[in-house]
Parts: sequence; C-alpha cells; structure tokens
Amino acid sequence: MITTQGLYRLTIRIVNVAALLAVAGIPCLCAQVAQPATQLSSPTVVEPGGAATPQSQSSSSTDDLAGYDSGNPQSLTANQIIDLMQQRPEIVEELRQFAADQLQQQGVTTQADSISDQMLYGQIVSNAQLRSSITLWLRSRGYITDVDLHRSLGSSAGDQDTLGASPESLNAIRQLSPNDRAALSSRQTLPGVDAGTRLRDGAISPRPSGAGETEARHNDVDRRRERNITDEPEVLRLPTPYNLNSLRDLYTQVPQDDTRLKRFGSDVFLNRDAASGGRSGLGQGDIPIDLPVGPDYVLGSGDGLTISLSGGISQTFTREIDREGKIILPEAGPLVVAGLTLRQAQSAIVATLTQQYHNAHVDVAIARLRTVRVYVVGDVQRPGAYDLSSLSTPLNALYAAGGPTSVGSLRIVRHLRGKQLVHEVDLYDFLLHGVRMDDERLQPGDTLLVPPAGRQVAVSGMVKRPAIYELKGPASLSDVLADAGGTTVAAALNQITVNRIQQNQQRQTVNLDLPRSAAPDAIAKAMQAFSVQDGDRIHVSAILPYSESAVYLQGHVVRPGKQAYHEGMQLNDVIRSYQDLLPEPAAKGDIVRLIPPDLHPVTIQFDVADVLIGNNRIALQPFDTVRIFGRYELDSPQVTIRGEVQRPGAYALSEGMTAAQLVRMAGGFKRDALLESADLTSYTVQDQKSVVSQREPISIGAAVNGGVNSGADVPLKPGDVLTIHQISGWGDIGASISLQGEVTYPGSYGLQAGERLSSVLRRSGGFRDSAYPTGAVLIRTQVRELEEKSRAELIRQIEANAASARLAPSLNSQDQAVNMQAAQQQQAEVLQRLRSEPASGRLVIHVSSDIDSWANTPADIEMRSGDVLTIPKRPGFVLVSGEVYNASAITFVPGKDAEWYLRRAGGANEVANRKEIFVIRANGTVVGRRSGEKFGSNVLSTKLEPGDVVVVPQKIISGSVFWRNLLTVAQISSSIAFTAAVAGLF
Repeated sequence: MITTQGLYRLTIRIVNVAALLAVAGIPCLCAQVAQPATQLSSPTVVEPGGAATPQSQSSSSTDDLAGYDSGNPQSLTANQIIDLMQQRPEIVEELRQFAADQLQQQGVTTQADSISDQMLYGQIVSNAQLRSSITLWLRSRGYITDVDLHRSLGSSAGDQDTLGASPESLNAIRQLSPNDRAALSSRQTLPGVDAGTRLRDGAISPRPSGAGETEARHNDVDRRRERNITDEPEVLRLPTPYNLNSLRDLYTQVPQDDTRLKRFGSDVFLNRDAASGGRSGLGQGDIPIDLPVGPDYVLGSGDGLTISLSGGISQTFTREIDREGKIILPEAGPLVVAGLTLRQAQSAIVATLTQQYHNAHVDVAIARLRTVRVYVVGDVQRPGAYDLSSLSTPLNALYAAGGPTSVGSLRIVRHLRGKQLVHEVDLYDFLLHGVRMDDERLQPGDTLLVPPAGRQVAVSGMVKRPAIYELKGPASLSDVLADAGGTTVAAALNQITVNRIQQNQQRQTVNLDLPRSAAPDAIAKAMQAFSVQDGDRIHVSAILPYSESAVYLQGHVVRPGKQAYHEGMQLNDVIRSYQDLLPEPAAKGDIVRLIPPDLHPVTIQFDVADVLIGNNRIALQPFDTVRIFGRYELDSPQVTIRGEVQRPGAYALSEGMTAAQLVRMAGGFKRDALLESADLTSYTVQDQKSVVSQREPISIGAAVNGGVNSGADVPLKPGDVLTIHQISGWGDIGASISLQGEVTYPGSYGLQAGERLSSVLRRSGGFRDSAYPTGAVLIRTQVRELEEKSRAELIRQIEANAASARLAPSLNSQDQAVNMQAAQQQQAEVLQRLRSEPASGRLVIHVSSDIDSWANTPADIEMRSGDVLTIPKRPGFVLVSGEVYNASAITFVPGKDAEWYLRRAGGANEVANRKEIFVIRANGTVVGRRSGEKFGSNVLSTKLEPGDVVVVPQKIISGSVFWRNLLTVAQISSSIAFTAAVAGLF
C-alpha cells in the first residue's frame, strides 16, 4: 500500500526525471554543435536520451535520481556552482539560458539575453530550487559525476548551510567592491564554501584538513606550475552589464601572481633516505660506484685488489693494502703499492710474479674501494664528518650532508685541503648545465665549507622556471631570465616589473620601459643593460588574455563562439548560408558593436535574408558580436488548441500553419470529438490601442479529413484559439449507480439520462420487508466535494478567529487563565473532530416504502452517475450522543419524545449546552432551536422515530457571540458526519 508520503516522493522523483530529460536535451533537429563536456573522475555519465557512456546503461537508471527530491535536496552550494562557472567559463552561456527557462516555469517572464552575470549569480545564491536544477543539469551534461556530488555532500555535512551562503556571508560579499569580489572568488574562498570541499578544473575534490593542509597547499602550487603554456590563461572574470561574449573577454583581469616561489635547486638534496641521515654518511656499499676506476687511480691503505693468474697456472686471489701500504704476494712476499697508480701497481705486481711463475699472464683489478673521512661544515643540513668512498667528489659529500640549508650558498662551495683552497664549486654549473665535478676527488681530511648565500633575486610570471635565484657577481636582467629558462611566448616583454629594495632605506618599483612595438634586438639590449640587485623581485607579465582580432557569433546558429577577424571582413563571411543557422531563424538579427574609446555597446540591426543572398554587405570590426535569434525565441507566435484532441495546449505557429495541421500536431481527434463544427477565436489589435476578439465556426472534420481541396481549412494567425467540442451526451456513457442494503436486487445499475430514483428502485425490485426507507442514505460525489470545501473553510475560520475567544472581564486573572486554557483545549478538540470525521456526501431524501406515493414528486430526485443509495434495516433504537452521562443507543418506544430518551441516557452533564440540544432525524434532517419546526422552541418535546439521534453539544467557553456560533456550527457539522456514518450501519 502506497502511503501519502510515499506517493508524494514518487511524484517528486517523476518530476525530477522529466526535468532531467528536458535539460539534457532530447536529440532533435535543433541540436547545436558544441564542444564535448569533459568527463570528470568517473567515466559513467548520463547522456541525453537515457544512455550511459561509455559504460553500460545499468548505471544510468532512475535509481541514480533517488536523492533528488524536495524532502532531501541534494545540490551543490551556491558558491560551488559559482566556483565551477569561474573554472569553466564556457558553461555560463548555457546556464544563463537554463536559468531563464527555469524562471519562466516558475512564472517569471525573462529572456536569457536580459540576464547579466550579476543577476545570474544572485539567482543562484537566492533560489534553492534553481541550484537543485542546475546540479541536475551539470550532472546530466557530465560536468560533475555522482561520485563528485556525493563526495561534496558528504564533506559539507554539518556546515552552516548546504544550499548556499549564510546570511552573514551574503551581507559581507554584497558590501565588497566588484574587484574585491572577483579577487575573493579567484582565491576560491567565496562565502559559504565549506572548508572540506573545493572545486578545481570542474571537478569536486575533498580538501584535507589538519596536517594534510600543508600538503594540499603544496599540491595546489604544483598544479598551478604544471599548467601548460597552451592552456587557457587564468583570469578573473568580473560581472558584465550585458550578455556578450566579447564583453566577457574584455571584463577580465589578470590575477596577481601569489605563487610562493621556491629557491632554485633546493629540491635536489631532498628525500634523502635513512642511510644518509647518520653521521657516518654513506658506507662503502651504500653509494653506487657510478664512475669507472681508471688506471690513474692512486691506491692507498684499505683498497682491495683482485689478482688473477692465467697461462701456466690458473689462480685468483684477493689482497687488501695494509696500513703500511703493502700487500703479500704468494711465493714473492710483501710488495709496497700504496701511493702508486693502478697502472703502476699492476706493472710492479706483474714484474714480481713473473719471476715466480713463468709463462703466466697477470691481471689486477680493484675489488673494494677504501673510505675517506671528510668534513662538511657551514650552512648545511647535517654538518659533521662523513666516511665516503675514495671515488667521491664534493657533490657526493653535499648529498650525504643533506645539501645547503635555506641560507646556504649554492654558488660558492669551498673545497679545502688543510689550509689550501683546492677548488671553489658552483652548483649552478651542475643544476643548469649538467657539469659534474668528477675531476676533483676527495682525500682523507678534506673539508667542504658552505658559506651563507650571496645576492638573491626572485623571478615570477611568464618564465619557464619561476624561482628564487642566487647571483654570483654582477648580473643583468637577461642573465637572470636565462637562468630562469627564458620567457614564454605569452610573456609581455614591455611589462616587466622589478620590485627593488633600496639598501636599508625603502622599497621601490622599477619598470623596464619599452615601447609596445619594440624590435626584439632593442628588447634584448635593454635587458642586457638593466642590472639587477640583491633582493629584486622580477615579474614578467602576461600578454592580454584574449584575442584582439576576433568576432563573436551567438544565438540560433550551428557553431556559436569566437571566430578570427581579418581586415575587410563582412557579415556574410560569418553567416554564409542557412546551413550555418538552426532551423527557422528570426527575420532580424543584431550586431552589437563596441565603440571606442570607452567601448560602449551599440546595436546594429540587419535582415537575415538580405545578408544571406548578398544584398546587405555589412563590414565587421573587432569585438563585434553577431546575434541570431530563433523564430520562437523572442515574442514567439503561438496558437492554442483546446478540447477533444490527444495533446491540447499551446503550439508554435509555423509559417502557413492551418487549423487541420494544428489538429494533426496535437495528435488528432479523440473519439468523443464533434467533427461537425469547431470554434476558432482570433484576436486583432485596433489602432494599437485595444484588442478585439472574433469567433468563427469551422467544419473541422471536413478540414482534417477532406484534404487541401476541401475548402473548409483556414490559415491561423498568432494568438488563435481552436476549440474542439465534445459529442453531446458522451459524458453519460457508462454512467451507473449502486444500490445497497434492503432492496430486492442490490448491485450496480446502468443509468439513463434523466432517470429518477423511483425508476431505479422499481428496476431493483423495490424494498424488502425489513427495509427502513425513512433512514435511506444517498451518497453523491458532488455533495462530498462541497462538504469538504465547506469544512476546510470552517477550519480556516476557527484557526483565524481564535483570538475572538474573549473571556468575561469580570473574572480575575487566575480564573481567566484557567478558562483561557480550557477554551484553547476545547478549540483543539473541535478541530480534531472536524479533521478526523470524513465528509459524508449525504444528500437528504424523503422517501417511504410506497414508491407510487412519492414517484414523480419533488421527492423523486434525478439520479447522477456515481450515486450510492443505501437502504438500511429498521434500526429499533434511538441514539443519544454528546455531553450526557451515558451516551448509548436506547431501544425505540413509540410515542416517546427526546426528553424521555435523554433521561434514559442519564441526562446532560455539567458541561452540556442544554439550550442548543438538537435532533438529527434518520433521513438526515436536523431539528434544532432555530430550525422552525413544530417543536423548535422545545426540541426535547420532539417525538422521535427509529434511527433518530439526540445530540447534546458542549458548552462553548467564551464570551464572544461570533465565536460561540462558529464552534456550534462546527459541533453540528461533526455530529452530522458521525450520524451519517452510523446510519449506514443500520
């Protein structure tokens, strides 16, 4: 069984599925050629038409939309949507059209061209329903995925507002200037964006917190550095006053580069393993021997030699040079080799062994290298003594010590042997040019000294390696830019800014002033002549982020977007034929031109047909926007069809449309359509002052079925309304009523037009002997609907006039409080009874067992389709209800009045309103003090019949006459509903 809440949720889901299909765009003739949406994170995306690509369709079922109901709205926050618009500016135009469609569905008449960026942002912030719809649209187009959406919703759970910014944040952002708002959005800290979620490049990703935030910031910096020169430049887009792509390009600012620069070369010595962390440095087996041991290698104590004999004898043995520099040779004794080169040692060994072994070939190789102890001091990460391989160079020693600190020099590393300076190492030769210091080997006792860094400059902007560089000696701007890898092709060389520190005085800004059209040789000479100083921050600005030689095409076209401008370009170079336009373009188009020097827009209108046939050659200028509208886009001509057709409604008026064509477009006639005649209502405007309507009957059947030569078809004009009537009596087909209870043949009976109650009863065989016609209950649907409306209005009046329950002013404050509480409780009880008792829909009838006595009289009412007539058995009791001591059914005694039955029920209790006691007859009529009956002045004197009900209402606790009357009516209404339900049980 479907509950009301379940039905409501199901309805909402169906509406959301329909909305998703609508915004996704069912494939049609009017589909524009657009850039494909980037698939983000997950490859499964719901495509128009319900297909899922590139995976199976099972992932695109309606279950995916289960969360999108009004009871549990799942949407991006306003600031996440705005952030995505900043990252993906190409979707702004589509979102503007989508927002216009959504607002029109909500009753707000607007056009996409009239929505500025600022208005769009405002609607996104203030309209929760629009945000939910936009989220569905973004999901259907592939800009976000289910994984992204669920991650965003999960990370933002518990934040101040999951549907938008808080009121405090909104007030704060409204008070900012446009520039501040743009700068704020560029840092992705718009109000309301939760700390756990960030939109980057169109995808939603969680931002780590705590210790992971540092890593997240480094990742952001690295991601910005990884941007390729071919990517779209990062800009700040300010709100534009007009919906023009040209102005969107012009209303951009190049953001200030706030990337934190690293010191060049600092990463080379990072990520050392645990072996290099010890004071002993890398052992013999820890550093791979990446250099060959040449014949000029000088042997020393600790080196191991492998000696191989071949020829007359085959033998291999290993000897280690001892502390005295000797090795022991078989049959020859000790031989001093320390201090000899490997070539000299081999000659000595060969000469010695050939005396003992004739015809033997001797080969000598290094088996193990000795270690040398060196000292690395100064501004290094881990200064101290290190045991390194004898093949090690100063670079190996620096690696072992972790490299220079943040203040250590990378340009000057002094290699000392005792007090003598052996060599001064410049690490930039290795970092920039790959020149290794292999010619200088370390010897035992050598010292490496890293002094503090010298002069430093920072280079940022449009260079290939933005970083902080250390200078060695005088340097020019061209030298520094060369160290930074040179400038990129997007660099504006006439916009180089140097922030300089006057030593111990102040900061100043110096520009490299070059004309915009300066020759490359002049720029190179100026850079070479410009000397940089310690502490300079050099920023190379980017060229303009937009093309200055472009025109824009938008609207009802196949390929909207930016096109290259060339000298002498004309309008028909942009729109060449109808193949460049979508079907049925409007007759007029616009060229929006930006007039210098302030670039204010003016609109030039043109005739589309004249341009396409070449009669109107309009010259274009850079930044011109050519707008083509659809025929049905602005003030579209429409016609309406109503009545008995398959799909009534409003339809776009195509060229030459007739009434017959409109009927066919609406799906054709229904079976109950009257084909003989239809009404066509037209409207004409007289003198641009008033509208005059005209009605014309047409033979619609002949127009539709007779073809073009029938002469019955008529052309339509904008605003025409065609009404197809229904065949007379069609609504009575299948009409029936239901007879229940004490009739001879109960059941359902077909109903003829105008048939009365007596006729139906005769067809059912009349009443049975046990029937009680006086208590007959006739339920009619129309009466139930009226009762429900009346009851709803009564409930509304009671709730709206609750303040009318004024108590007597003579009561003291304590009694007044008690009585006020009792009055409120009484009001709640009356409302609860009204809401709990359903409307009966009972129509009071006066019939008897003798059908002929009342047939064809006013009591013989005309029956309606859906009527339910219940004939009860003779009840044999009278019901006493309300404020009595024993509400019960009392056996009927002929001739007794209401007072007699009331006494049998114990009489009225202390809260009863004795003056307003009333009687409800078995046939539904009410006898009360003001009913005008014979016993109206004394209801208790009324003689009762079987099935009658005596109702003793509750005394109204109030001093207001209006309030007492209102609650009295409510009590009577609920009692009648109760007795009607009881009457059906007789």
